[in-house]
Amino acid sequence: MRLSNSQRAYLLQATDQYAKHLHLAEEYLSTRHLSVEEGKSFNLGVVAKPLPGHETFKNRLAIPYITPSGIVDIRFRSMNNHEDPKYMGVPGAKTTMFNAQVVLTAGSYICVTEGELDTVVLSVKTGHPSVGIPGVNNWRAYYAKILDDFETVIVLADGDNAGLEFGKRLSRELHNVNLLQMPEGHDVNSIIVQEGKEWIDERIRKCLGQ
Repeated sequence: MRLSNSQRAYLLQATDQYAKHLHLAEEYLSTRHLSVEEGKSFNLGVVAKPLPGHETFKNRLAIPYITPSGIVDIRFRSMNNHEDPKYMGVPGAKTTMFNAQVVLTAGSYICVTEGELDTVVLSVKTGHPSVGIPGVNNWRAYYAKILDDFETVIVLADGDNAGLEFGKRLSRELHNVNLLQMPEGHDVNSIIVQEGKEWIDERIRKCLGQ
């Protein structure tokens, strides 16, 4: 179902309002090795003053999904690791690819991560063009058509069984996949925090034969 003009305007209003309070996430972002300025490059925000209908997302990190046609969704992540669920979304929102607009500017390859913040960290720390799919259950068949034109699709899978399944599924649906699974118990973000951006940059470049 396509978003109406009023729905798009509301998502833009929410993104703009929440972005003004991103400084409130400084401590949380620092645990991810992200600065507030780096978060701003992806229009992240904090729901300090919820718009009507967003009251249940108060104090969460707002992660807008921006496509060439504009903002199509916002997901809300808890900044408290003990809070459940970690992620919340607007009821009825259509699943889409995070950072989708990068497919228009990437060169011969693109990276695919399992989450939005993994995409943010990988992009700002290494400069590699990246998109995010929030889990194997949110993969859509038409994504294969979007990614099929790249010479190489580097899938950076989490270091667990779900990550392995994610990598296998994309390998089945795309002919150009190079699977790069994180060490056990790690995702892209945690391995960059522990080992540094050079660890992952080196392995991506090896996938590209550089």
